[in-house]
Amino acid sequence: VLRLCESIFKTGKKRCAVTKKSLGHRMGGGKGPIDHYVTAVKSGRLVVEVGGRCEFEEVEPFLTQVARKLPFPAVPVSRRSLQQMRQEEEERRLNNQNPWTFERVVAANMLGMRKYLSPCDLELKGRYWGKHFLRHRV
Repeated sequence: VLRLCESIFKTGKKRCAVTKKSLGHRMGGGKGPIDHYVTAVKSGRLVVEVGGRCEFEEVEPFLTQVARKLPFPAVPVSRRSLQQMRQEEEERRLNNQNPWTFERVVAANMLGMRKYLSPCDLELKGRYWGKHFLRHRV
């Protein structure tokens, strides 16, 4: 089955080198050698895309194993389930009964809020708190 499939890793090219000094080494003497590389992955992004002559039910078991081994919460999704998730999010945004949305509060600069917000907060509309994605926030 896997010979009929192809996979593409969509993590991007930005890689940051993480340096580390050897154990028991004295402080000083400059920066240590590169230990490993890391890549930042934003929430809601596709990490691996599988295509070819295969069904989602055939590749879901090993995608679940891959998702479990990743250092962040991940879920295998099909095209249908991804569309459904996006529709639910859009429905939640359109059917929001709360008049105090993040955009309205920031636009009116209530309580002088703009001086505490970064450009990233304005761009991402307050859906992140540090490195954590706030899924419930509209």
